[in-house]
Amino acid sequence: MSDIILETKGLTKHYGGVHALEDADFVLKNGEHVAIMGDNGAGKSTFVRQITGVEQRTRGTVTFDGNDVNFAGPLDAREAGIETVFQTLALADDLNVPDNLFLGREKTKFNFLGPFRVLDYKAMREDTMAGLEKTGVKIPNIRNTIANMSGGQRQCVAIARTATFASKLTIMDEPTAALGVQETEQVENIIRTLKKQGESLILVSHNMRQVFDLVDRIIVFRRGRIVANLNKDETDGQDVVAYITGAKTGAEYEGAA
Repeated sequence: MSDIILETKGLTKHYGGVHALEDADFVLKNGEHVAIMGDNGAGKSTFVRQITGVEQRTRGTVTFDGNDVNFAGPLDAREAGIETVFQTLALADDLNVPDNLFLGREKTKFNFLGPFRVLDYKAMREDTMAGLEKTGVKIPNIRNTIANMSGGQRQCVAIARTATFASKLTIMDEPTAALGVQETEQVENIIRTLKKQGESLILVSHNMRQVFDLVDRIIVFRRGRIVANLNKDETDGQDVVAYITGAKTGAEYEGAA
């Protein structure tokens, strides 16, 4: 079995004449946590959208868990084992925690009723509690609607979806950008828990301190291209900033292997 969970080769996305992503070669190993950094418009979110099927790539290949994939949409990616926490969270404010975790993947019972199904709320609540426990997320009342929760609790609910299902890869896009200090610490502790459990993770972040605290490698995007593949223990913040700003050109970069 390969130790590589995700690999992209020549991944490219053009919006008309705009080259948002160009020839992105990327490798993520099983259990590895990698940060993606870069200035606004550098191609970070575009890269994530191609991997998860939110958008269709212009060219290039994506290999996930040993199989070439071309997801038609995010649901296909989720079914394959990729759970993504987008900046928008993609939560339904009027639903409670179990309903959000199982949105689009509801558990049912009495399936002998033909086209009619009865939701198995008990099983969904039990699986929700197991997912929250696995990640260390503490929600006082899972029957509360998302609208009545703090920003940190909402973020934790979105992250808990990754533990409720058999995810092979978690992608987090700026998970703490709008959170306070205590809520940020809670999210970061969840990421550390995922690391201990051997789950692979891609973290898109502008937070230099966070990146150096949480990941193994740092990939830097600039103007739609990967310009650096850095071992966290062999670099520093000044070096990363130099690649982000273009002070270092990344001419020596030969692929994120």
